[in-house]
Amino acid sequence: MNKALHSLGEYVLLMKKSITLPQKWNMFFKQLIKEIYKLGVDSLWIVIIISLFIGTVIAIQISLNIESPLIPKFTIGYTTREIILLEFSSSIMCLILAGKVGSNIASEIGTMRVTEQIDAMEIMGVNSANFLIFPKITGLMIFIPVLVVFSMFTGIIGGIGASYVVDGMTPASFEYGLQFYFNQFYVWYSIIKSIIYAFIIASIASYFGYNVKGGALEVGKASTNAVVMSSIMILLADVILTHLMLT
Repeated sequence: MNKALHSLGEYVLLMKKSITLPQKWNMFFKQLIKEIYKLGVDSLWIVIIISLFIGTVIAIQISLNIESPLIPKFTIGYTTREIILLEFSSSIMCLILAGKVGSNIASEIGTMRVTEQIDAMEIMGVNSANFLIFPKITGLMIFIPVLVVFSMFTGIIGGIGASYVVDGMTPASFEYGLQFYFNQFYVWYSIIKSIIYAFIIASIASYFGYNVKGGALEVGKASTNAVVMSSIMILLADVILTHLMLT
C-alpha cells in the first residue's frame, strides 16, 4: 500500500511539473507535430487493419448465432454497429494502442533517462518533464479521436463486406440495421472516452519511462509495466465513464 501511494504521489507531482505552459512555444509546436505523426499517424495502419477484420468477424459471428426466424436479419447490422461504436473502436482499440504507443513512449523516455540526457536538460535549466511529456500527452489526445473515427468507419465497412459473402444476411438488411435507431451520441461518447484514454496511456507511459533507474534491462521492465498499468486504468475508466455517461 505504501509503495502504491508513493507511486501515485510521484505520478501526480510529475504531471504537475509536465502540464505547464511551455517555455518556448515554437519548440512546443515543433515537438507536438512530431509526436502527432509518430504516435498517431504511424498507428493509423494498424487501426485500419484490425478494425476491418474485427468488424468482419463480429458480423459473421452474429449471423451464425442468430438462427431464430423470430429475430429479424437487420439485427445483425444493428448489433454490429452498437458493438463497434460503444466499445470496440474506443476501449478495445485503445487497449491495443496502449501496447504500441505506451511501450514506445516508455522506452523512449526511459532510454533518455538511463543515458543521462534528461539530467543534462535539467542542468541546462530546461523543464525536462514539460519538454518531453506535455507534447506527447497533447499530441495523443488530439489525434486519438481521429483514429477512433477511422476505426468506426473501417469496422462497419468490414461488416458490410461480410454481408456480401456470408449466407444468412443480405447487404440490404445489414445496411438497414446500421441505420436502425441510430443514436449519434454514441459516436461522441466513444470520442470522449478515447480522449481520456489517450491521457491515461501517454501520462502513465511517461511516468514509468521518466522514473527508470538502472540500465537497459530496467527500460524493458518500465515498458512492460507501462502497458500493464495503462490497460488496467483504461478498463477501470471504461466502467466509470459508462456508468456516468450512459446510465
